[in-house]
Amino acid sequence: MIGGKPSAIAAGVCGALFIGYCIYFDRKRRSDPNFKTKLRERRKKQRTAQDKSGLAQLPDLKDAAAVQKFFLDEIQLGEELLAQGDYEKGVDHLTNAIAVCGQPQQLLQVLQQTLPQPVFQMLLTKLPSISQRIVSSQSLEEDDVE
Repeated sequence: MIGGKPSAIAAGVCGALFIGYCIYFDRKRRSDPNFKTKLRERRKKQRTAQDKSGLAQLPDLKDAAAVQKFFLDEIQLGEELLAQGDYEKGVDHLTNAIAVCGQPQQLLQVLQQTLPQPVFQMLLTKLPSISQRIVSSQSLEEDDVE
């Protein structure tokens, strides 16, 4: 193989330069005195944008009573909306309920038996986004504590 070793060295050097570039700008960004305030403002804007988009505000996951109330409300809203034919919003509420459910696999099995197949598929496609939202909301709460 002609030129294999020089190209491997060139790729290694480019990789090292890229990593150095990333480290330099990350340190520069973090050393900015306004970094934390800008980060908090950006997260607050994201949170208000989520609230305005119609997504339900997740309860404090440490408060069992609030989680149970949220779960029951979301299931009820989801069922009502599905009965009215508004599948998109109904599925959104059901995914919120699944996200805070203690045993989501059992709930998914029940929903698979009761929901029409296209609606259940829509539900399955939305689950990753709601789980990501829960993880981000937990990280926001942890950052607010600091």
